[in-house]
Amino acid sequence: MRQGSRRSIWGGGLLLVACLLATAATAQTGGEGLSPTLANIKQTHVVRLGYRESSPPFSFLDQANRPIGYSLELCEAVVDEIGVEVDDANLKIEYVKVTSDDRIPAVVQNKIDLECGSTTANAERGKQVAFSPLMFVAGTKLMVPKASTISAPKDLQGKTVVVTKGTTNEQAMHAVDKKFALGLNIVASPDHEQSYQMLVDGKADAFATDDILLYGLIARHKSQDKFRVTGDYLSYDPYGIMYRKGEPQLTAVVERAFRKLGSNHDLIPLYNKWFMSRLPTGERLNVAMSPQLEDAFKALDDTEGASN
Repeated sequence: MRQGSRRSIWGGGLLLVACLLATAATAQTGGEGLSPTLANIKQTHVVRLGYRESSPPFSFLDQANRPIGYSLELCEAVVDEIGVEVDDANLKIEYVKVTSDDRIPAVVQNKIDLECGSTTANAERGKQVAFSPLMFVAGTKLMVPKASTISAPKDLQGKTVVVTKGTTNEQAMHAVDKKFALGLNIVASPDHEQSYQMLVDGKADAFATDDILLYGLIARHKSQDKFRVTGDYLSYDPYGIMYRKGEPQLTAVVERAFRKLGSNHDLIPLYNKWFMSRLPTGERLNVAMSPQLEDAFKALDDTEGASN
């Protein structure tokens, strides 16, 4: 699905992703001690997972208002590996709601242990938090009404664009506005669902966020006849699971969990479950895996094989 255009914009970002997301951490804390996060988990027998309410298929609520999604399943695999590390096979999971605006502070301020959403890993965020290996690759696009004439940034002259507060998409639209002198009215809403509703209510001409989230919202609301996703990619957004920075032992656990998923060939079936098959909430995205993600998953398999 639209793979050609992905290759061209993402090529330059692959080196950054490799540095940010795929650096193996082999350092461990000395003696029998555990890193702060792992020590707290061992003491409380609880792992706190941050989830998003409206980021399908990564992290969202099912019809019974329970957190589900691709990112949460990946986090659950990490929880299993944490259990091995702290010698506790019966760890409990506590789900904590986060938004795009408060997710990084939630990690930094020790309110959650893993953030399981749709978060872009970049150098700026890497100064505050750590990221798992690559789990998805997306990019900023625009959702517009079917009848809209908007198909490129130049068509946005003087228009109102809604973004979700605290996202890289917000930064991308400010950069586009400055580059093309568009005079945009950029409005930030608290979460993706509110951003989508602004477009529905006619309070915005376009909604800018990661393409996969736009497709997910359209599918979830069954609004294929009302809205479309348009334009070239306006940013490059590699996703990872966030956790606290400066804990090499925790990093080793997270990366070990991903390598095990890779070596057991569980990552592709997991991807297909959430991106190709019908979701528990009824919709189907039919978003094929990008070549970049295929390569990243294969590298995890190769890394595990080399370490055995």
